Amino acid sequence: MSDTTRLPTLEGYARLERIESLEISGFRGIGQLTIPRIGRVALIAGKNGVGKTTVLDAVSLYAARGRLDALRTVLMRRGELTSYRDEDGDQVDVPALDRLFHRNGDANAVIEIGPVHGRQLRIWRIQDADALESVPDKLLDQIAEYAVDTEELNVLSVTFDDTQFYYPNSPRLADRPTGLLHRLLRGQNAQSPVPVLCESLGPGVPTNWRLARLLDEVALTDDESLALEALQIVFGNRVERIGAIGEDRGIRGRRVIVKLSDQVSPVPLTSLGDGATRMFGISLALANYRNGILLIDEAENGIHYSVQSKFWNMVLCAAEMHNVQVLATTHSKDCINGFAAAALANPNVEGNLFRIGWHHGTLRAVDYSKEELKTAAEQNIEVR
Repeated sequence: MSDTTRLPTLEGYARLERIESLEISGFRGIGQLTIPRIGRVALIAGKNGVGKTTVLDAVSLYAARGRLDALRTVLMRRGELTSYRDEDGDQVDVPALDRLFHRNGDANAVIEIGPVHGRQLRIWRIQDADALESVPDKLLDQIAEYAVDTEELNVLSVTFDDTQFYYPNSPRLADRPTGLLHRLLRGQNAQSPVPVLCESLGPGVPTNWRLARLLDEVALTDDESLALEALQIVFGNRVERIGAIGEDRGIRGRRVIVKLSDQVSPVPLTSLGDGATRMFGISLALANYRNGILLIDEAENGIHYSVQSKFWNMVLCAAEMHNVQVLATTHSKDCINGFAAAALANPNVEGNLFRIGWHHGTLRAVDYSKEELKTAAEQNIEVR
């Protein structure tokens, strides 16, 4: 979570329609992948570089219904930029929209994301002169004004369900989030599908500012106890109270403090370690992003193996209580074992594990039932 990320609110967002299955094609490193069953909470295992994080990125775009800010966020987070020279000759780095595509050099490449049987998000490039005739004249004329040559005269077409809208795919427009680009897209966004609230966490820890602002949203409510429970997983009843202090613009900034029974004065949350800070952030996200989607990259980071099952028990129960769908990634056996134990202990909450890997040149997702999870945990079978 970054300091510039919006505060959680349901205004302008649709109520969650759970993604029961998922198909991804033509997106980044994934040519084709089908995940037949996701459930309330899904843990994605697999080797480094196989595409676990790409699955989370795909879900974030699907939740956003393909809006331009979501496309840009995915690229900025991964550092996928392209450069051009502005009017003064200075180099400007902007998100490289073409790198969203699996075959980014193919003019006919298409991205498709969505449930196996359900509404699909589809993104493709329009460069052919005949195809460009389908683009609204006003948009095409203004894009042409900024294009240096005909190769820049191309457009991204995005459809969700039966709604189609367009984005200019020119670097000279990609760095204009306000002004011209805003005017070009304002009318389209007003008519585009309503997105689902979606938040991404990890692999690092949230900022102090972000944690404090999220805590403010649940302070003095029943949801505050969930954040307290997250810290008590690690420190037990030593954790007595939590709070947020400081000013947004102060030297030290706004931050979370924790009162421990064996300490005279409250201590900064961040002094308790990355694991405690991450669990605290995840608990706040579960409380704040109800009726939405939470994506957690490298869920095991900083969390000791001995508390993994308690951590996942908190995630499963809170996700069900607040109607949050959670997708998380891991390459930790301890994390998988903890998830399996929690999923078996909560039979009324659908917690699924699947492993992504290559099989004879094809990317596949292998789903593990709760019975298989139990057997794997008991017999120490490798499922990563």
